[in-house]
Amino acid sequence: MAWLVLATLLWGGNYIAGRVLAFQISPLVLNAVRWILSSLILIGILKVTRRRFPWHEWKALLWMGLLGMFVFSALTYLSLGHVGAAEAGLISGTMPVIIMILSVLLLKQRVTWLQWGGALVSVVGVAVLVGGGATGHLMVSRGVGELLAAAVAWSLYTVYGKKFSRRIDAITLTTGAAAVGAMMSSLTALALWHTESVHLAAVGIVSLFYVSTAASVIAYLLWTAGVARVGAAAAGPFMNLLPIWTVVLGLLLLHESLSLGDLIGGVFIIIGAFLAGRPSTMSPATRDSDKAVAVNPMRGSDGALSEGMGAIRESAATTQYESRRRPA
Repeated sequence: MAWLVLATLLWGGNYIAGRVLAFQISPLVLNAVRWILSSLILIGILKVTRRRFPWHEWKALLWMGLLGMFVFSALTYLSLGHVGAAEAGLISGTMPVIIMILSVLLLKQRVTWLQWGGALVSVVGVAVLVGGGATGHLMVSRGVGELLAAAVAWSLYTVYGKKFSRRIDAITLTTGAAAVGAMMSSLTALALWHTESVHLAAVGIVSLFYVSTAASVIAYLLWTAGVARVGAAAAGPFMNLLPIWTVVLGLLLLHESLSLGDLIGGVFIIIGAFLAGRPSTMSPATRDSDKAVAVNPMRGSDGALSEGMGAIRESAATTQYESRRRPA
C-alpha cells in the first residue's frame, strides 16, 4: 500500500509547487508547459508499449482533456494565487463527495444513506471553512470558488472516465487527454500572453519540472501499480490522504498557517469524503467499469514503476490480441 500513499503524496505536492509558481509564472502558461511535457512522456510510454492511438475516439479524448487537464488544472493553478496550498488541499477533499453525487445523477449509481450523510457532513465542512477562516477576503473567496469549480470539473472527468474506459484503456485515455489539455492550454496561454507572464527563479524551475513529471506521470504509474495490486475499492479511500498531505506540506515547506475554522472545516470535509467514498451497492457492470478506471492514475520506487509499466504492457498485449481477433 506504500505506493498508493506515495502517489497521493506526490499529488499533494502539486498544490505546493502550484503555490510557489503562482507568483513566478502565469497559471495558464504553467498549465500549458505542464501538459506539454507530461504528454510527451506519456506518448513515449505508448511507443514503448507499442500501443495504437485511438484517433476514432477523438470526441472522448477531447471531452476528457477539456475537463481533466485544461479546466481542472487551470482553475486549480488560478486559485493558488488567492488561497494557500493547505486550504486548497482541504477544499479538494470535496471531490469524492461531488463524484458520488454526479455518479447518482449521470450513471444512476445507487448509494447508501451513510454516503448521503457523508456528503452532508462535507458540505457543512466547506461552509465552516469558508465562513470561519480567512476566507472573508474577496480574493480568497474567489479562490475558493475556483477550487470548487475545479473539483466539479475533475469529478465530471472521473465519472465520464468510467464510461469511456470501457472502450479505451487507462494509459491511452490519459495520454490523449493530456495531449488535448496541452493544446487547449497552449492556445489559451498564447492568446492571453503578456511579457510579465514568466519570472522563474531556481525553485520555480524545480517546481515546474515537478508538476510535469512527479505530480503527473510518476504519481499516475504508482497509483496504477497500487490499484492493480489491491483493487479499486481498497484503493479509493487512499485519496482521502490528499488533503492531509497538502496541509502537512503547506505547513512544513511554505510555513502556512490555518485558522481554527479552517481546521474544523477540514476535519468535516475529510470525514464526509471518507463516508461518501465508501463502496456502495453496485451492479456488476458498474463494478467492472470501476475496475477499468482503476487501471487508470512495491517494494520501493523502482519496483512501483516497473510494476506500473508491467500492468501497462500486459494491457497493451491484451489490446493488440483482441484487435487481431476482430474481423477487418
